[in-house]
Amino acid sequence: MTDSPTDMSSPTMLAGKHVLVLNWRDVMHSQAGGAEQYMHEISRRWVNSGVRVTWFTGRDAGQAAEEIIDGIRVLRGGGALSLYGQAALRLLRTNGRFDAVVDCQNGIPFFSPLFLRRDIPIVQLVHHVHQDQFRTRFSPPMAAVGRFLESTGAKTVYGQRAMVAVSPSTRMELRKLGFSAPIHVVPNGTIGIPPAVSTRAAEPTIAVVSRLVPHKRLDLLLGQFAVAARKLPHLRMDIVGDGPERARLQQLAMDLGLVHAVTFHGYQPNDVRDALLSRSWMTASTSASEGWGCSVIEAAAWGVPCLALRVPGIRDSVVDGRTGWLVDNPKDFGAAIVDAMTELAAPEAAIIVSGECREWARCFTWDRSTKLLTGVLLEEIMMQRDGGDPLARHSDLSTLVQFELPVQLEEFGDAHFAAALRPTDEYAVADGNVSIIMKGRDEFEASAAMKRLGVVSAEIHSAGHGTLLAGPGSVFAPADALDGRQR
Repeated sequence: MTDSPTDMSSPTMLAGKHVLVLNWRDVMHSQAGGAEQYMHEISRRWVNSGVRVTWFTGRDAGQAAEEIIDGIRVLRGGGALSLYGQAALRLLRTNGRFDAVVDCQNGIPFFSPLFLRRDIPIVQLVHHVHQDQFRTRFSPPMAAVGRFLESTGAKTVYGQRAMVAVSPSTRMELRKLGFSAPIHVVPNGTIGIPPAVSTRAAEPTIAVVSRLVPHKRLDLLLGQFAVAARKLPHLRMDIVGDGPERARLQQLAMDLGLVHAVTFHGYQPNDVRDALLSRSWMTASTSASEGWGCSVIEAAAWGVPCLALRVPGIRDSVVDGRTGWLVDNPKDFGAAIVDAMTELAAPEAAIIVSGECREWARCFTWDRSTKLLTGVLLEEIMMQRDGGDPLARHSDLSTLVQFELPVQLEEFGDAHFAAALRPTDEYAVADGNVSIIMKGRDEFEASAAMKRLGVVSAEIHSAGHGTLLAGPGSVFAPADALDGRQR
């Protein structure tokens, strides 16, 4: 037995197979972001496990048409829109020589099922839903086309093929659009936890690491920061990042009289960014919506809590009251800054919050993300091989099962668990205690699976969002789902 999540979804289970990734940018693109890092980190771990990985992606100015990056073959062609046509032609020319496809939807899908054989497993990966962004960034006709492609078009073409969302919020948004296919949650990872926290600034300081784009709504943050600064005259804010909104935001800071309190650092190397972040008292987010809060978890790794609006994605990455605070109404954000800084001024409270943040960040590793996505691919490969209705085998329900490891099961090891668990399930063993998250099964189905394993006494209850995100064995896992236990 191991002390890590189940090895039945180990990337080595895909060794020798050829996986295609469709993504609009690769990690070396000048506008690459979290979506590109997500698939790159997972892809390079697949490569290290003996998987052949190819990307079809767009081509940025100065990029080669073909390149090997960390063992990943990257084939580039087309711009922001033309890449989809070029990807379609590449798919037609491949004649289906891939074992599985990860089709990353960044607003506009690749519609890969139209160009590949029906027996090729395709998993559609969605970071966040763009319906509102289409309305704010494009003309009404173009926005209508984008909304159609992301919703009705995608539902029609992909049908019941499995989907992956990076957070429960994104899964909920997809359900609101009417997607009925199985939707698995595979959260982002983080690079790692620094060995120690840094000495924080003498003055109460907020650090924000963000692209300066409209939907991040840093103008709202500046306005509410000005409200808080009236009560906290020594309040400071560092903004790290660049983008088309920078000039307007700098002018707004001047108009609000915040030049002395707010510093725009622009884009900075990782070491400078981390130094500014790690010395801050907290970070903040007034974004309209995200798929997941990458910057929130990166700050948490340094022991820095986050004050944020309760919006999709961000509300998943902040454990309210433990790793930060969620605010329901934007107009209350300034008062919330004052309350949070007042709480963090007490050294004991700051130490407790910092520890909670780092423990939360430890739940999110790229190794775990890789295993989870591998499990989804393996389940789809099995589905194609064995046939069957995907909806009969999966739902949004997940169940947390906890029990003491019987001696007879310890002798059998991982192979015994394989008989009752699916590739998308997770388990962890620590100090003789087993925690299992059974994906797509209710308490009754989980109880039946335990009987097949020979486990006669277990705590079984519905797994909430925190459990699903943190994984089995985490101190955060049972925090939101302690009711409904059965023996």
